[in-house]
Amino acid sequence: MSDSLRIALAQFDFPVGDIASNSARIIEMIATAREEFGADLVLFPELALCGYPPEDLLLRPRFLADCEAAIQRIAATVEGITAVVGWPQSHGSVVYNAASVLRDGKLEQTYRKRELPNYAVFDERRYFTVDPDGGSCVFEVNGIAVGLLICEDLWHAEPLADTIAAGAQLVVAANASPFERGKHAQRDALLAERARDSGVGIVYLNCIGGQDSVVFDGASLAADGDGVVHPAAAAFTEQWLVVDYAVQSRRFTACHWMDDGDESMDALAWRAVTRGIKDYCAKNGFSRVWLGLSGGIDSALVLAIAVDALGAENVTAVRLPSRYTADLSNDLAAQQCATLGVKLETISIEPVFEGLMSALGPVFAGTDADTTEENLQSRARGVLMMALANKFGGLLLTTGNKSEYAVGYATIYGDMCGGYAPLKDLYKTEVFGLAKWRNTVGGAPVIPPAVIARPPSAELRENQLDQDSLPAYDVLDGILYRHIDNEQSREEIIAAGYAEAMVDRVLNLVRISEWKRQQAAPGPKVSRRAFGRERRYPITNGYRG
Repeated sequence: MSDSLRIALAQFDFPVGDIASNSARIIEMIATAREEFGADLVLFPELALCGYPPEDLLLRPRFLADCEAAIQRIAATVEGITAVVGWPQSHGSVVYNAASVLRDGKLEQTYRKRELPNYAVFDERRYFTVDPDGGSCVFEVNGIAVGLLICEDLWHAEPLADTIAAGAQLVVAANASPFERGKHAQRDALLAERARDSGVGIVYLNCIGGQDSVVFDGASLAADGDGVVHPAAAAFTEQWLVVDYAVQSRRFTACHWMDDGDESMDALAWRAVTRGIKDYCAKNGFSRVWLGLSGGIDSALVLAIAVDALGAENVTAVRLPSRYTADLSNDLAAQQCATLGVKLETISIEPVFEGLMSALGPVFAGTDADTTEENLQSRARGVLMMALANKFGGLLLTTGNKSEYAVGYATIYGDMCGGYAPLKDLYKTEVFGLAKWRNTVGGAPVIPPAVIARPPSAELRENQLDQDSLPAYDVLDGILYRHIDNEQSREEIIAAGYAEAMVDRVLNLVRISEWKRQQAAPGPKVSRRAFGRERRYPITNGYRG
C-alpha cells in the first residue's frame, strides 16, 4: 500500500450533446493526466461525457446508446492510470446519473447517483432513477481505498457516511454545480463539515462553462480530513488541478493549482456573465454580436461585458436616436465606443416610426397618445436591430435587467428583441454596482462615469425618467429581492417596512408580467432565483399572496 496518491482533476468545459468531441477529449486528457502529471487517478465532472444538463436528450434511445458506446471506447484506452468519468447509463427503461471507474482497458465498476436534485435549475427526477439496489462505490488505487460520490450526494450526510463505512480512506466527488452569488461560501462550509465528520480528505471537482441560462464556475475544492478547506481553484478558468493526498496525515498538497485572485461578489458576477456570453456564442455558432447602445447604464454595461467576452472587433454597437433622444445620450455612446475600440453605427428610427404612425393614423384617429406610441418606438428599434443581425450575421444581445423584467418595464418585440440577455438576472442596483466595479479594474474606466451618474430613462417621451413609472430602484429592488429571491409574502414585505400600496403595486406588476418573461431571451443565472427554468410561475394565476 502506498502512503500517498496523486489525483488529477479535469476542471474543463464539456459541452452538452457533443458526445464525439467530449469522448475524444477525455481520452486525450486521461493520457495527459498519466504522462504529464504522473497521476494515479484522474477525475472528470458529473456527466462529462454528454455535458450537463442534457435535459430531454436523455429521452432519446439513440443518444443513450451513443453514450454507452463512447464510454466503452474510452475504457478501452485506459492503461497505467485509473479514470472516473461521468455519463448517463441506461438500463432497460430507466436511466441513471452515473460515474464509472475505468482501468486496464475496461469499465471496472459504476456508481449511480443516490440523491437526485429536483429544485431550482435541477430537474433530475424527470430523467434519472435512484437504483434501489445501488450502494456505495469504493475502489482501490495503489492500495488506497477511494470512495466516489456525485454532486448532490455530498449535500446529504448518508451517502458519505455509507461510503466511509464501506472503507473509503479518501472521497472524490464529481459535480455540475451552477454558479450563484454566495455559493462559494456554502460549498466551503459544506466540505469543511463533511470532512470533519468523516475524518477523510474530500476532493470536490466542479465543471465549468456556460450552458444556455446557467453558468458553471468550476471553483473546485479540496478539504483535509480535519476539515481544513484549501483555497478554491480559480473560478471560470479551465485548468488542470493536481493534488497529492497523504493517507496518514489525511492532508492534500497542491502540485498544480491556480486559485482565485478576486472572489468578491462583483468580480465573480462579472466573470459569470462574461463567460455566459462567450460560451453561448461559441457553442451556437456566433462569432460576433450586435447591441443597441442608448447612452444609458444597461446597454453601456452590456457593451463592456461583450467586449471582455469576445473582443472589440467582434462587437458592433448601434445608436438608434429618435426625436426624444438627448444629445448627451448620443455623445456618451460614441465616447464609450471610442474608448473600447468598438465599431459604432447610427440609424435614426424617425422614418420607421413616422411610417408606422402614418399607417395607423386612420385607426388611431380621435385617441390620445399613450404607451402605445412609446412601444412603437421601441419596436422600431427592435426591427432594425434584428434586420442588421439577419443581414450581416451575429447574435443580437438584449439589454434588459432583472428589475425591468420583473415588473414588465420592457417592450415585448421591442427592446426585448434578441437572442441572449446578459443582465437578465441582475437587478438595476446590481447593474450600477457592477458598472462601478468594472471601472476600478484594468486601467481607465470602460463605462463613462456620466452614464453611471445619469438618472435612468427610456427616452420614449419628452423629459421621461424611469422613476416616473416606477418606485426608486433601491426601493423597487428591495421589494423584488424579498418577493422573488426570498419568496416572501406580501405581509412579510410590508412588515419589513415597505408601504402597503407600493408593495401591492409592485407585486401586481410582477404577476401580470409573467407572459413577457416567458418569451424573453435566455440569460446567465447569477442569483438564487433566476427567471426562467428556476422560477416557473403560471401566466394564468389567481393567487395574490
